[in-house]
Amino acid sequence: MIRAVALWLALLCGAVAAQPHKTLTIGVSSYPSTLQPAIDPDAIKFYILGFADRPVVAFDPDRKLVCLLCTEIPSIANGGAVMEGTGMAVTWHFKPGLTWGDGAPLGAADLAFTARVGRDPNSGFTNTQTWTRISRVDVVDPQTAVLHYTEPFYQFDELAELLPAHLEQPVFDAARNPGDYMQRSIYNREPTNPGLYNGPYRIANVQQGGQLVLERNEHWSGDRPYFDRIVIKAIANTAALQANLQSGDVDMVPGEGVGLTLDQVLVLQKQEPTRFAYAYKPNLAYTHIDLQLDNPILADIRVRRALLMAIDRRSMVDRLMGGRVPIANSFVNPQEPQYTGDVRTYQYDPAAARALLAEAGWKPGDDGVLRNAAGQRLSIVFSTSTGVRARELLQQVMQSQWRTIGVETIIKNEPPRTLFGETLKHRSFQGMAMFGWLSSVESSPRQTLSSGQIPTAANNWGGTNYTDFRNPKMDADIDAMERELEPAKRIPLWADMQRIYADELPVLPLFFGSEAHVWPTWLKGVVPTGHNQPTTLWAEHWHE
Repeated sequence: MIRAVALWLALLCGAVAAQPHKTLTIGVSSYPSTLQPAIDPDAIKFYILGFADRPVVAFDPDRKLVCLLCTEIPSIANGGAVMEGTGMAVTWHFKPGLTWGDGAPLGAADLAFTARVGRDPNSGFTNTQTWTRISRVDVVDPQTAVLHYTEPFYQFDELAELLPAHLEQPVFDAARNPGDYMQRSIYNREPTNPGLYNGPYRIANVQQGGQLVLERNEHWSGDRPYFDRIVIKAIANTAALQANLQSGDVDMVPGEGVGLTLDQVLVLQKQEPTRFAYAYKPNLAYTHIDLQLDNPILADIRVRRALLMAIDRRSMVDRLMGGRVPIANSFVNPQEPQYTGDVRTYQYDPAAARALLAEAGWKPGDDGVLRNAAGQRLSIVFSTSTGVRARELLQQVMQSQWRTIGVETIIKNEPPRTLFGETLKHRSFQGMAMFGWLSSVESSPRQTLSSGQIPTAANNWGGTNYTDFRNPKMDADIDAMERELEPAKRIPLWADMQRIYADELPVLPLFFGSEAHVWPTWLKGVVPTGHNQPTTLWAEHWHE
């Protein structure tokens, strides 16, 4: 009898262990400021939207541009793109039968509406570089639209997420003042409306600042996703995020700039080498410090150069990141074909940094902090997002290193939603702001370096040139590069932009990235991309 009970218990335990995982719980380190796809460039937002809102095209893990909503990538060779006067016409064909999550058809009308909003300076769109070049959109039929560009554009074959015209157009039409549309958008007022989403999942439940739940989209026409439900838990402190992973409260923590830091994952793998699956991939992430160039102290190029020369970036990379990432001298990653190493570099040299500051008129005070002729202390506010342990540690190391050359830094950190959704967006940071972004393949620097992309009240705080960098040659290079359709002819323009950036230092470049993923051993089908197209764009292929 005892043996029979033991056998029954063993069988029962085996049956329980064999139960499939139908809910996947993902831990992330931040929560998005908005789910509106075109406003506020936020890695966590695009990671979440990858489950629910597909762009027209995307770069896959092999860096090949593929259709997600279209039938074919338009090109000069296949006739989808043709020169037209001084510009070009590009035809897009949508897959038949596409719908939004409420069953409304998706297609050419949504593209036309998105282009209309993107051209409006009051919309608050972060990236207007595609839409402002389009003079009109011809809707040929429900699945076909022709975009008419005023000039050639090298990214004519790339289209991001669309807005659902049947829901958002009435809101946009009713907007009267700058900021009205952004505030009234259904993405902000009713984020669980299924009509906002077109992917294999839809956002079904939102707990602001804490958790989102995604469920299957009944109107998705692609492969049926394996998991019934995806739960995204935002745990702002990366140490707490790791604890939640190890306790089993979350199943996985992704890389892609939204999870654990590289140093945490390296240590975790040593501690628990077989409990989780680990994946590392060099990516197009770029960690840097934006400088408030309206600050008179930072307006002096000698001060900017001295600040960079006083940072021991090599030691940081070796000690905190296992030597796995390259030091940055400009904004273009060495993996990119447009990268050039022929730029000014800044080696760690505290003595040279002190000499530059002395040349700029800064002399040591009684407490060791430099002062100028007016008695002003060389004191700079230094911000980053709270909760990312490695970044806060880097911040403290830099604070100490700058102190050795007489520079005082005052740390003032903010939660990610505040830093990115308010402080940087409105350019209200006082001195320096350290953060990272994850770029797309050959992504134009217009958003961050063009003088036309400085956030202001006039453009409804669109653009991400947070530093107020203004350089006519940079503007001209960006314009010329974006108009050039031949990749080889773009290379010299890219090289010149990198040289200007390294010479002028509107930003202190730190290092490029490598993403570190931690998955449950039973999860299959997740393929890191190494760029800003998140793994979640192919989540219907995830399974156990």
